[in-house]
Amino acid sequence: MPHQRGESYVEHRSQQTIAREAEVAGVGFLWGADVRLKFLPAEPNYGIQFVRTDLGNSPSVPALVEFTVPQERRTVIENGGTRIEMIEHVMAALAGLQVDNCRVEVNAPEPPGCDGSSIFFADAIAQAGIVAQDQPRKVVRIQGDVVAADDRGTDVRAQAVAHDGLEITYELDYGPDSPIEAHTASYRITPETFLNELAFSRTFVLEAEADALKAQGYGARLTTADLVIFGQDGPIENKLRAVDECARHKLLDCIGDLALIGCDLQGHVIARRSGHRLNAEIVRRLKLAHSTHFFPNPETNGECRAA
Repeated sequence: MPHQRGESYVEHRSQQTIAREAEVAGVGFLWGADVRLKFLPAEPNYGIQFVRTDLGNSPSVPALVEFTVPQERRTVIENGGTRIEMIEHVMAALAGLQVDNCRVEVNAPEPPGCDGSSIFFADAIAQAGIVAQDQPRKVVRIQGDVVAADDRGTDVRAQAVAHDGLEITYELDYGPDSPIEAHTASYRITPETFLNELAFSRTFVLEAEADALKAQGYGARLTTADLVIFGQDGPIENKLRAVDECARHKLLDCIGDLALIGCDLQGHVIARRSGHRLNAEIVRRLKLAHSTHFFPNPETNGECRAA
């Protein structure tokens, strides 16, 4: 359905799901369990829902910002005591390939970590096939500037643009003493761009951060081959897949976190040193800035609710 210039909420393509079931297996990064994740087709307007098959009655959690809970270094969703951790790489694969409706079954509190990227999930989805459905996909055309910032000098800005589609720019800068040099990645997000330029980019941490996480009981089964760990002289026992892989991965995280708005976005999102918490905050502010599209009932008073 064509849109009119100036409209902020439009329909621009059909909703999509996968053609058949797909599976990815591996080890969970946080808790070290052997994990199996299944992607299953879902009906129109189902959205993305994570289902914990290891728990009684297989409870589900919608992948929407209203269900996020604050955690460091990862995106976590929870509903009625059921929690799924570190969903951002799965969400990036689904959003990057424009899969709107999918039941994601996982038999652990987290998806498999694989190599710290989205490529295993993206490949499984692509091999399963993607099919159009008979309902339109909604998209918010960003109006004006919407900003989320914190007191550490990090911010995310969502801006209006004249063209269709979503562009994301990530500016990475850990300071002059970091072994990771400051650099920027910027892409128009399409399924082709996601598969070819972003899906392979991996999670990275500094050596001191990795040691601290292991001291807290996380990542007991991880090695330097499983994700990119930076020592003072660069990656330890590993090589970057691109000179700007770190910024590409942060951009990939943004794709997964922005998908928690529950619809497509059109505009330019510029993230400067942001992480998952600030990414979730810009999603909340985007929903409030376009509140008539998400909160048609005036009794909501601008409070965030599922669309």
